[in-house]
Amino acid sequence: MSDVSRPSPTGVPADTRAGARTAVVIPAAGKGVRLGPGAPKALRALNGTPMLIHAVRAMAASRAVSLVVVVAPPDGAAEVKSLLDAHALPERTDFLVVPGGETRQESVKLGLDALPPEHDIVLVHDAARPLVPVDTVDAVIEAVRDGAQAVVPALPLADTVKEVEPAAVTGEPEPVVATPQRARLRAVQTPQGFDRATLIRAHETVTDDVTDDASMVEQLGLTVVVVPGHEEAFKVTRPLDLVLAEAVLARRRLNDGF
Repeated sequence: MSDVSRPSPTGVPADTRAGARTAVVIPAAGKGVRLGPGAPKALRALNGTPMLIHAVRAMAASRAVSLVVVVAPPDGAAEVKSLLDAHALPERTDFLVVPGGETRQESVKLGLDALPPEHDIVLVHDAARPLVPVDTVDAVIEAVRDGAQAVVPALPLADTVKEVEPAAVTGEPEPVVATPQRARLRAVQTPQGFDRATLIRAHETVTDDVTDDASMVEQLGLTVVVVPGHEEAFKVTRPLDLVLAEAVLARRRLNDGF
């Protein structure tokens, strides 16, 4: 057997992460305003079960995941802990609930701070993506194990995208300023995967308000790589998304006994 490490996209020997343990941070402290009044988005019911539970189960479905850290609303950690205790979750996976911050970025950082030192790979997953298939989770983990410092699952765009000059008044027509090449664009999903040290460095260095953790790594000048996403890993943001998610679950029950 050769003792030469496999090459990787970043030059980090893949063998150094071959046995690395994986943890997931799920920021679930958001209000979910676009879904309307009621419970926080992560606690909205989907087929009678809170979206957060679906998301936790989706991450724990990967045998590579040994810990899931749920970052709860600042005043809702006890409620989320009770919620996890009330639902059947895989026994091989540990679960931890910590209070979150005022922003998603703060919440992810608090989740990172709570990780035990033995976890070298960290996934960050949106609680509002409850139906991501386990194959997507595993593909992200495998890419980090192979040496990537940051990995995102993504899909090609079906629609043509226009860059516009935002209107000064909401509702007014907006002039188009460019049409990006669709073939070079991807719609990014989660879970996003990281070498733990890289993600910690990003959160310690980047102070700008960002929409995902991979963009923080980009600001460090490091490479983020893409693996194929999945159409069922969509984000439940608006009421119509809930209808679509219910339909996906109904199809899974019919086909797979999910």
